[in-house]
Amino acid sequence: MAAGGRPFAGKTVAVVHAAWHSCGSYQVNVSQIAAYKALGARVLSVAMMDDIGRSPPHGARWPAYIEASRDIGADRRFFSGAPFAALASRLLVDGWWRLIHGDQASWLIELAKRAPLPEGFDGETIDFIHANHYFTLPFVERLQRGRKVPVVLETQDIQARQYVLRNKGGFFIPPYATYDDMLEVELSWMRRADLCAHLNEEEHRDFQELLPQSRHALIYPAVPSAPLARGRDVIIVASDNYGNYMSLRWFLQEVVPLAGDARVAIYGNIDGGVKRRDPALYESHRSLFRGRVEDIGAVYANAGCVLLPTVEGHGLSIKAVEALSCGAPLVATPLAFRGMQVDPAQLRNVALAEDARQFAALWREAEARAESGDHADPARSDTRRLYEDAFSPEAYARTLATAAEALAARV
Repeated sequence: MAAGGRPFAGKTVAVVHAAWHSCGSYQVNVSQIAAYKALGARVLSVAMMDDIGRSPPHGARWPAYIEASRDIGADRRFFSGAPFAALASRLLVDGWWRLIHGDQASWLIELAKRAPLPEGFDGETIDFIHANHYFTLPFVERLQRGRKVPVVLETQDIQARQYVLRNKGGFFIPPYATYDDMLEVELSWMRRADLCAHLNEEEHRDFQELLPQSRHALIYPAVPSAPLARGRDVIIVASDNYGNYMSLRWFLQEVVPLAGDARVAIYGNIDGGVKRRDPALYESHRSLFRGRVEDIGAVYANAGCVLLPTVEGHGLSIKAVEALSCGAPLVATPLAFRGMQVDPAQLRNVALAEDARQFAALWREAEARAESGDHADPARSDTRRLYEDAFSPEAYARTLATAAEALAARV
């Protein structure tokens, strides 16, 4: 590989990912593409839809995804997903029948097996593949077209854990798929990757134990920096997933009643998740929700404090890293820092709460300081320094280059 800080010069890298937007995984994909470009690569984005539907760009979800992901940053974009014609195959038997018992792991694999080569992809010669989530790997094998191309798989948490959480709110029939069932599907495909990259400490440790024969690397994700917080607003930023819903439910039910007239504005599409799962809870706190906004950067810039009331979830929280980057004072539960090799109690602009009463008290104190403007320069804060050292694009590119060069030398 080339020297001089651009080891991918002259190479084409395909970043393969789910066709998701407005979530932490999307921001991870944006950062991956930016990192490979900084390392000299020509980068392709290859998006796979995690559902059956019409061929892109048509169908129920493709137009919204394509529009919302215009900033993905790739040199060229490709799209694929299992077409309705797949119903004529064994998809109903191999995939859908398992799905109605809660086996989301197998369903996604069967969809990926049926995702065709994207239109126009035949003219590309790929030197390196960075895949996201185990369930894209059947699709990745199709993209290789019989050639041996090094594959880094970025796991982004043990997905079987997420499926168990989702299944709690779903409608399935017995016998129910178990965590062990779905984990084995996940692991069986992960063994095919040349290197498994993990986003956080817990995930890295767990997968090393589960797959001792595979190669592993801990590579913290690069998260685009939020603007420095120089305002007075008290905010929560959350996307709609089950862990965030459970955390926000705890905040609304347990913390808010103890906080008096303390103010907060809740941004992100979590409003839809709360409304869908608990309409009464949503209505009773409707005035706090601001929904998804086009310029989340402006929200952080106007913040004087960020609340991280995390009581549920696995893997590294991208929203927590965003909060670190803005340098604002944080009021958080210890779980908000899961997967980070850091003791949050040592961060001087972080106030840690062990229970709802303490969270409410710290929230009121932080609001008072924000209103007075009495807080340190966010650019010099402990959380901003942590972001720059571990989660910035520059830190990610350095770590990724080291892992990728080592892999290329061995494959």
